[in-house]
Amino acid sequence: MIPAPFDYEVAESAEHAVELLGQHDDAKLLAGGHSLLPLMKLRLASPSVLIDIGRVSDLSYVRDAGDRIAIGALTCYEDAHFDETLKSSCPIVAHAAGEVGDPQVRNRGTIGGSVAHGDPASDIPTIMLALNAEFVVRGPTGERTIAAADFFKGVFEVDLAPQEILTEMRVPKTSSGWSYLKFHHRAQDWATVGVAVVLGDGSNNASVALTSMGERPLRAQGVEEALAAGEDPASAARRAAEGTNPVSDPMGSSEYRRQIAPVLTRRALEEALSR
Repeated sequence: MIPAPFDYEVAESAEHAVELLGQHDDAKLLAGGHSLLPLMKLRLASPSVLIDIGRVSDLSYVRDAGDRIAIGALTCYEDAHFDETLKSSCPIVAHAAGEVGDPQVRNRGTIGGSVAHGDPASDIPTIMLALNAEFVVRGPTGERTIAAADFFKGVFEVDLAPQEILTEMRVPKTSSGWSYLKFHHRAQDWATVGVAVVLGDGSNNASVALTSMGERPLRAQGVEEALAAGEDPASAARRAAEGTNPVSDPMGSSEYRRQIAPVLTRRALEEALSR
């Protein structure tokens, strides 16, 4: 289908993007476009104005920031996938970025675009939740920092005011085991179910997050509680579907997802422990 008519503006900086957002009541930011444009073609989104931030080059970077790695919101998946700083200091992000879509998507789609879009089937939001990442948001009154656990509110719903723009993600350096596994029918498909595991000082201090198991990325609290109580990965993984509310769609039914989640969780825990 063809999108509804819209106007088009080009932002020269993050501050300019905030200013342009304030000038229009129904505007959307355009970065890589691989999340927004399909919705517009289906008429599920019909913004009156698109504000293109793709040329704001100073929002594309990966930097060592002490105990964390700072990732600019316009860093594309492929750059993150091959970035040596991420590969050595937070490899789960580099790995997951290489699992997104196909080469065309990875060379155009952005890390920040995925986070700001808030799709519960996306890989990167789940990774950020498992890492307890922080997001830097800029608006007309300045910057604020939001924890990943507080950022994702629902399907395509995140903690961004109409005149705010996501500028940076901050992830901790990880020296312990990790894993991100997802089940999908074809390599470029969205995850039917995905599981991210980040270990602390052992399996009893693990962070486990789920993709496509609810209206937003979710922490598998039952699994984390079982691991903290000393249960082995196989036993803890049986609680993966607790507190979830997966949808039924062409990728799989709700019950199918509930059956897959414990299997993937066990495998992800075992893989993380082997690293």
